[in-house]
Amino acid sequence: MLARRLMFAFLAALLAAVPTTIWLGGRVLARPAAPAEKRYVAAARALDAGELLKPDNVSLVSWPAADALSGAFARPEDVAGRTILYPLAAGEPVLERDLAAAGSGAGLSAKIPAGMRAIGLKSDEVAGVAGFLFPGTRVDALVTLRDGDHPQPVASIVLQDVQVLAAGHQMQPDPEGKNVSVDVVTLLLTPRDAEKAVLASSQGSIHFVLRNGADRGQSNDAPVGLAQLANASPPPAPAAAANVPRIAAVPVAAKPYVVETILGNKTTSEKFE
Repeated sequence: MLARRLMFAFLAALLAAVPTTIWLGGRVLARPAAPAEKRYVAAARALDAGELLKPDNVSLVSWPAADALSGAFARPEDVAGRTILYPLAAGEPVLERDLAAAGSGAGLSAKIPAGMRAIGLKSDEVAGVAGFLFPGTRVDALVTLRDGDHPQPVASIVLQDVQVLAAGHQMQPDPEGKNVSVDVVTLLLTPRDAEKAVLASSQGSIHFVLRNGADRGQSNDAPVGLAQLANASPPPAPAAAANVPRIAAVPVAAKPYVVETILGNKTTSEKFE
């Protein structure tokens, strides 16, 4: 009798446990799986522009596979020896756009795109804006010169909307935004503009004009000379010939020539018209 009661209790417990087990199993199966991850090469520490990537300054970081990074690298050896163009924070993934082309070298040369040139021009610290010429800013360059067509000095724009690559020896702006006076500014130019810059620097003083970074306008103004600077007006034009009264010419009678001839005590005179 006791055994029969125990059997019934066991069966009742089993029947009650089955639905609970099925319910818990469904909850477990319905739980989403942990998201898949990928590992990308990232900066192991804060890196400055111009630094070479080495095994000791990069690491691998986990990244959600669903948010794949375009241009990222999966192996540290893929970026070894490449130069950073822009500063990277610690843990920030390294992307292709952040790196100079393979084999382009280190330092400033790595920041020069293909087909472009970098040239250093002396800046006037007093008259110019040398203290505010940060790497990345855009400027126009003006030159004061004399030539055959302009015996008086004229000021002319020779370069427009060009990028400052370096101010002095600095290739990055000051982190605190402090302005630093420099006497040499390195510009990123096309080969043609580089020729203009060299010629202009040999003819006169170059001054830089700072412009808004979003302004891509081009000026076609003529050179400015001393006359325009002083607001000098041209002399009045002479009166038209039609308005000048004509004065009739008065003929003048020719004066005759008189020749006297003396022969002894005899004198003769002859007139010639």
